[in-house]
Amino acid sequence: MSDFIAGAIGGAFGIMVGYPLDTVKVRIQTQKNYKGMWHCIYTTYKMEKMSGFFRGLSMSMSTVSICSSISFGTYKSCLHALCKLRYGSAEVKPSNLDIFLSGYAAGAVRVLVTSPTDMAKVRLQTQMQSYSAVASSCLLSKPKYQGPVHCLRMVVQEEGFLGLYRGCLALMFRDCLSFATYFLSYAVLREWLAPAGQSKPETLGVLLSGGFAGMLAWTVATPMDVIKSRLQVNGASIPKYRGVIHCITTSVRQEGVKVLFKGLGLNCLRAFPVNMVVFLTYESILTLTKQLSI
Repeated sequence: MSDFIAGAIGGAFGIMVGYPLDTVKVRIQTQKNYKGMWHCIYTTYKMEKMSGFFRGLSMSMSTVSICSSISFGTYKSCLHALCKLRYGSAEVKPSNLDIFLSGYAAGAVRVLVTSPTDMAKVRLQTQMQSYSAVASSCLLSKPKYQGPVHCLRMVVQEEGFLGLYRGCLALMFRDCLSFATYFLSYAVLREWLAPAGQSKPETLGVLLSGGFAGMLAWTVATPMDVIKSRLQVNGASIPKYRGVIHCITTSVRQEGVKVLFKGLGLNCLRAFPVNMVVFLTYESILTLTKQLSI
């Protein structure tokens, strides 16, 4: 239970740190009218002011704690079960394969919860609004989606219930491998950075391990993240993509292989501070709960 709680709190802190850059990343991946990160940031601010960077945040904040709790809790539960099955005790040191498989399982379970909310987040983030140059608070165009709940209702109304899971397969491919990489790289780096004679690293070691683990995970995840975002933005009325394979082949044919790495630099830039915060909070909560239980 402590892992579920620590994961929930860590995830909440992480989303607050990285959400603006996540919005920029999604827009670069799904829209062709941006020349790069800085152009997207400049255009978003010019057209929508600061609120443009936080579209869909309420939905993410309301669900990220649950999703992060599921990720960390499932990972640790699977790891304990694997160790008990293979070695007869959950207290033994797990192998890298055990960590990889547990992270893979955590990514798979997470998708079942995150797919609808991720759909709403992406559609809200890619929804453009323009403001008057004279009066910056004057909205010129009414957005299609009024908020996360309204977005989900509209998707169900226009595309059916399965519309909430558009891009789910790509999301599954993304999260399974990336979370396996995430937890494995963190465990390996955490062990490397631990002072001699100690099993746990100091605060700086946790920060660096979490930051680099996040970067490695997003390096693995970015190609399928691009496909996932494009499928989610793709509506049912005039679908541009028929599925994952069609989306990959069409995107590569039109924009080259580099399209699969759109937003990679931005993902890594965002992932480092976000996952520093996530793992530091996670480790701190675990330490606190252990102390309170003594």
